[in-house]
Amino acid sequence: MKKILTGLQPTGVITLGNYIGAIKQMVKYQDQYDSYLFVADLHAITIPQDKEQLSKNTRDLLALYLACGVDPKKNKIYIQSENEYHTNISWLLECNTYYGELSRMTQFKDKSRKNANFTTGLLTYPVLMAADILAYDVDYVPVGIDQKQHVELARDIAERFNKKYGETFKLPEALISSEGTKIMDLVTPDKKMSKSSESQKGVIRLLDDEKTIRKKIMGATTDSETVIKYDPENKPGISNLINIYISFTGKTIKEVEEEFAQKTYGEFKTKVADVVIEEISQIQKRYNEIINNNELDKILDEGREFTRKIAKKKYEDMKYKMGFRR
Repeated sequence: MKKILTGLQPTGVITLGNYIGAIKQMVKYQDQYDSYLFVADLHAITIPQDKEQLSKNTRDLLALYLACGVDPKKNKIYIQSENEYHTNISWLLECNTYYGELSRMTQFKDKSRKNANFTTGLLTYPVLMAADILAYDVDYVPVGIDQKQHVELARDIAERFNKKYGETFKLPEALISSEGTKIMDLVTPDKKMSKSSESQKGVIRLLDDEKTIRKKIMGATTDSETVIKYDPENKPGISNLINIYISFTGKTIKEVEEEFAQKTYGEFKTKVADVVIEEISQIQKRYNEIINNNELDKILDEGREFTRKIAKKKYEDMKYKMGFRR
């Protein structure tokens, strides 16, 4: 069975975009692949984090994974920082990665422009991401289109290492959903929906209450026309709502356009809000049942021990090939 791996940073309650772009896909793929799922807490500290909040967010995120339908029996679930071999492998890979490759990464350029006093972790964390992937010889990494660059970098690093030291890593492939992967901000639909957005009016979080979710969707930016048509360039707001509706109903763009051919924007928004609230309310119910259950620790302990053995073996193989031996 092919292997698949994904992870999300524990930097606050996850958004509708995270759910559709990553978690919803993982739930679908867990029956098709040997699945690895981790909380990427080490990636979170590229920017300052409150230590108590980081710990809480890690547990909350895992509970949300499970509430969203991730089955611990079908996934190896673990916390990144509990496996020291991720960082060990990352250092060996860093020494086979060029500065130019990292400085050209889109997220580094964007974030470093916003904050001139950034840490070196912001520059090098894509190598740690590569280590997360390459340690387990995974075949696929489900990502949004904006994250494809990171998987491509992991492939480049792996290929370079293989040529230099001998066959060591499998080359991973990005697995991108054809529709609904990139969910945009409801207020500024030319920007991705992000939990770190300055304004949260266009961001739906999975633990938002029903009233808040409906208000945000009904207030979503549209356009001066009245036609419900998928056209990302000229109608980004409506196209974003169509993507959301598709993700929750499984319908095609054509089916959505036909369903709302004679409807107003208000009627369409109401329907989008209905399907979003219906599914999120069920997630919230399961989340509240899971969050204080000690079963979480058992799942994490098992995941840590399983993945640690695999990552250690990969690290030792790398060390030997690079000449770290007596």
